[in-house]
Amino acid sequence: MKNHIHGLSGHVTDPVCGMTVDPLKTSHTTQLHGQTFFFCSAKCVAKFTASPNEYLHSKVDDAKSVSADDRIYTCPMHPEIVNKGPGVCPICGMALEPVEARIDDGPSHELVDMTKRLKIAAPLTIPLFLIAMADLVPGLDLHHRVSPEVLSWIQLILATPVVLWAAWPFFARAVDSVRHRSPNMFTLIGLGVGVAYVYSFIGVLFPGSFPESFKMNGQVPLYFEAAAVIVTLVLVGQLLELRARSQTGQAIKALLGLAPKTARRIGAEGQEEDVPLESIHIGDRLRVRPGEKIPTDGIVVEGRSAVDEAMISGEPVPVEKTEGDKVIGGTLNQKGSLVIRAEKVGADTLLSQIVKLVSEAQRSRAPIQKLADKVAGVFVPSVVGAALLTFVVWTVWGPEPRMIHALVNAIAVLIIACPCALGLATPMSIMVASGRGASLGVLFKNAEAIEVLRKVDTLVVDKTGTLTEGKPRVTKITSLGSRGEDDLLKIAAGLEAPSEHPLAGAILESAKEKKLEFEKAHDFESLTGKGIVGVIGAQKFFAGNLALARDEKAEPDAPTLKLVEAMRLEGQTVLYVGQPGILLGVISLADPIKESTQAALKELTEAGLQIVMLTGDNETTAKAVAATLGIKEVVADVLPAGKAEAVKKLQAQGRVVAMAGDGVNDAPALSQADVGIAMGNGTDIALQSAHIALLKGDLRGILRARRLSQAAIANIKQNLFFAFAYNALGVPIAAGVFFPIFGWLLNPMLAAAAMALSSVSVIGNSLRLRNWK
Repeated sequence: MKNHIHGLSGHVTDPVCGMTVDPLKTSHTTQLHGQTFFFCSAKCVAKFTASPNEYLHSKVDDAKSVSADDRIYTCPMHPEIVNKGPGVCPICGMALEPVEARIDDGPSHELVDMTKRLKIAAPLTIPLFLIAMADLVPGLDLHHRVSPEVLSWIQLILATPVVLWAAWPFFARAVDSVRHRSPNMFTLIGLGVGVAYVYSFIGVLFPGSFPESFKMNGQVPLYFEAAAVIVTLVLVGQLLELRARSQTGQAIKALLGLAPKTARRIGAEGQEEDVPLESIHIGDRLRVRPGEKIPTDGIVVEGRSAVDEAMISGEPVPVEKTEGDKVIGGTLNQKGSLVIRAEKVGADTLLSQIVKLVSEAQRSRAPIQKLADKVAGVFVPSVVGAALLTFVVWTVWGPEPRMIHALVNAIAVLIIACPCALGLATPMSIMVASGRGASLGVLFKNAEAIEVLRKVDTLVVDKTGTLTEGKPRVTKITSLGSRGEDDLLKIAAGLEAPSEHPLAGAILESAKEKKLEFEKAHDFESLTGKGIVGVIGAQKFFAGNLALARDEKAEPDAPTLKLVEAMRLEGQTVLYVGQPGILLGVISLADPIKESTQAALKELTEAGLQIVMLTGDNETTAKAVAATLGIKEVVADVLPAGKAEAVKKLQAQGRVVAMAGDGVNDAPALSQADVGIAMGNGTDIALQSAHIALLKGDLRGILRARRLSQAAIANIKQNLFFAFAYNALGVPIAAGVFFPIFGWLLNPMLAAAAMALSSVSVIGNSLRLRNWK
């Protein structure tokens, strides 16, 4: 049972009931792991959703018998089309490409096949072309030495392998396009080449069946050379296009190439051995020597070194790593030796997630693509209509021999029109821009984010971890009762131990520095936007903001509030620690502003963005930080739902809003914003909720992403203009509209060369984004 789509059949098998389904007509689909599955009914969708593995395993086994490559393939122009193994898109006729690239991927099957066909077609086409053009070559005088009948049969013999074998994939796709009612460039090529060959074939075998109006000097003109040259030029165009398209995947291959093949694992007794990367498990201890790549995501447990993380941040300056620091698989260890403990392996590593996100972004569709889709939907029928009209006009009003002119110009119209260039205009730019962004530490999760980001006029930023380092330090502990400062710190550390919040890290780091031993809380509960409650020993404790203290009936008195206010005026964050009904003390923490924040905010403002600080911190602290950074709009003391509401209010004012954040409490606002931007040092849920991820938690990445967005959309517009202008000019010339004025006519062979050039030009323009700076 072959899954999804299709090869030349254009149909899929329902994975549940085995019924044949036309993917272009059915509305019963579901998504799994980024793949689209098609069904005959809603009942089969429900069965598959309930137990997908039951149906997928059989398909994988069956796919192996069909093709050695059992990966999922998709169309770069129509990502909704998916297939087990290589195939052809039933909508546009393009060769499908693998969803999951491999570092050892060689030339595509399509590229190898087209190369072989060109090697046969070109040697046959050249003498065929010379025979047809013999009268124009001085001294050749072939037509006076060899009878027309013999030359006609030689042309037939030379042209037949080219048209019936080398061009066979084009005819197959043309037939497929008609069967699926999805006319495309191969429809036009099939019509043009087919008409020229069949007309000439009949002219050789049955010349007497043509009326005099079809003859020149008593002979039926033959167009074998036109058919063969068109096929050869289209093959050349396909080769150039396939090679250019393969370059759009170089970003993915470059990322895959960052991962080392082996790792040096340290055994339980201290012995070391090199093992395949696939053999690494979570918890394994790995040695990374100077000059080696770090094999997987982990924590440094021994050693000190500088690590080049340019591949994830775009920043060339190495980062110092010591015990307790996180390291990322694929980054380069430069100086010292490190021992790391594997924390994430396989598909869970950051590098694997980057590859997955870039692949998905490259296959997504930008809103601007809708324009091209609408035009493409009526383009081919319009071209066929234009070819028929051309034939009629030349037949009725054209100069003699009218029928010959009518046929040649109609074929030229069919051949020169290239919907492929129009279809490639957007996806090629998106693919290249996504790959370029990944190399700069900017991950676009979909094409829409690329398009919308350039329109953003308001940037909403979280404070902690976005504007600040996100690594606060305890500055002061104030006891309000009988418990000492160390006791307060131990209580706070026990509560914060399970938390991911940056404040938790600061509390735990302070306890570690003081070498305090503490008991971890059980019955732990994180109250988003407020703090933490839990049980230590047999007593319930809390640590959080003023709202949580009030919820626990531990209202601070006036002197305490005055003390806290003074801390906040200095930009410090205050944590209330206590028990239900009793406030035990307060812990103040300071989070230094990132070195790059001020300069980045200045550049963002100069770029026309309005900056709004949105934070769950209290208003006094927030305004102190905002004043330092020159931010005028501040929204403070907001819960996660309040952050989303604040974004909604800005959108209601007609603003296009981007939200940058890194915490769990930022996730609702990141989802609500027109563009959610997750800082790379943030939590997993923030990264999942956002539309763009910055692998380095630096606001300068937003500038980088916005400028890349502008460059990508400008590139798409250039492509669309070129495709539209090319057809707007090319079709009238091919139809002979300018013949009465300038005497211009377009030979079908030149039309084929122009058609191939149009697609290659669009792809070439898109590839310029690879060098964008």
